[in-house]
Amino acid sequence: MSPVEKRSVTIRGHRTSYSLEKPFFDDLVAIAAARKLTLASLVAEIDEARPRDANLSSALRLYVLDWAKRGNRSSPDV
Repeated sequence: MSPVEKRSVTIRGHRTSYSLEKPFFDDLVAIAAARKLTLASLVAEIDEARPRDANLSSALRLYVLDWAKRGNRSSPDV
């Protein structure tokens, strides 16, 4: 099992952090590339759409899971 790694990102002018296992992070990077977005832009998009009672790390994992379930065919509903 991959250890959880903490990462930082700037979203709408403020720094925040999230923790993801390497496979989730690698898939998030691949999704950003497939959508022709920067990683920070994709994280900001997911952050904007997540329920306020959900943490960012969980929202990112769920986004990657939804992308994988769709077979990478289309952008998941954020």
